Amino acid sequence: MIDLQTEHDVPAPSSARLAHGVRDEERIDRIQRLLREADWDALVCSLPTNVLMCSGYWPVVGSSLSVVTRDGRVGLVVPEDERHLAERGWADELLTFSIGSLEKLQTPIQSVRGPMAQLAADFHIGPIVAYEHGPAHEPAPYVSLHFYGAALRGVLSESVPAAVVPADERLMTLRAIKTPYEVARVRIGCRIAQDAFLGASRELRHGLQETEAAALFRAPLSVLGTACPDVERADGFTYCMSGPNSAEAHAAYQRSRNRRLEKGDLVLVHCNSYADGYWTDITRTYVIGQPDERQREIYAAVLAAREAALKAIRPGAPTADVDHAARDVLEARGFGPQFKHPTGHGVGFAAINHDASPRLHPAAKEVLEPGMVFNVEPGVYFDGYGGVRHCDMVAVTPGGAEVLTPFQLELTELTVAL
Repeated sequence: MIDLQTEHDVPAPSSARLAHGVRDEERIDRIQRLLREADWDALVCSLPTNVLMCSGYWPVVGSSLSVVTRDGRVGLVVPEDERHLAERGWADELLTFSIGSLEKLQTPIQSVRGPMAQLAADFHIGPIVAYEHGPAHEPAPYVSLHFYGAALRGVLSESVPAAVVPADERLMTLRAIKTPYEVARVRIGCRIAQDAFLGASRELRHGLQETEAAALFRAPLSVLGTACPDVERADGFTYCMSGPNSAEAHAAYQRSRNRRLEKGDLVLVHCNSYADGYWTDITRTYVIGQPDERQREIYAAVLAAREAALKAIRPGAPTADVDHAARDVLEARGFGPQFKHPTGHGVGFAAINHDASPRLHPAAKEVLEPGMVFNVEPGVYFDGYGGVRHCDMVAVTPGGAEVLTPFQLELTELTVAL
């Protein structure tokens, strides 16, 4: 392994092969097939989700680069501060750089050129390299995230002796179907979230502010996650929306406010958590005290729509059919206009990306395949009254749907005693 600093005129020796992380051979094979089919010699990525997919390492601040070659070699270029985390990936070669010092100031773009040129030489990259070019939806691994953006093309043009071509559409296809290794990692994240939900829901009570309730669900994510021997970084975002506020949960984002939970409230808790870069998208809706007849009807309809969607999930099924299965149930029960969003979207490398395949949308033209991971989230929202959503994580298997979040599936489990 090399500590390659930023002095370009100092030759650096080749690094030794790393063997710290469990190598996802299936993922590397898929990338190799893509490179052969497209007649590309290497794939270079900078977005943390793609770096994770290619190397097993989820970058912290976003200035890392991954390289996969047609012969299956994997390289990483990361900030020196991230070296100990990057070693958990499966790179064959890991180069580090420092972004300036007390003696001089440098940008990541200036700092990464040298190690990138070294990696290109070590891997004999050329004559065609694919890279990220277009718009992207990226979850934040840290409080601030660096994007190379259009500058990545310039970095590659200056450091790699090859023509560069965009690979965005192919990358989206690659991310859509998870490998068994990746499904297992998502499953770990779901189990952490499940334990957080089960513990926090026992502490729900009327009188709590929404912000206080949300904190009950968020705090265990990092505590439980980093207690797992196979997890280095875990946390997430949780939101509580109660009473009439829960009717707004169909929007593109959620938020907790200072409203206090009251007897009879619907309390919608939404969670997007991660474990080492693999994300979840989970919602449970609780009721404070015994539900009334209207609430029972809404819960029964939402849970029936969930069951219908799960039964429609199988390899080869059009994703629009899954949406229709859930939507038809809610329409038949008189709640069609109140189901205001699609039934689901791809989850795993990100939590909230409504363009991620597969899209369970009435107008979608996609077909389900084994390895796809997504959410199933039927919901009913009445403005001024409240909303109920039940959002599960699901993986497609050869036999149908595997529910990755099999907890609190009945109204009795979602009822908070006074």
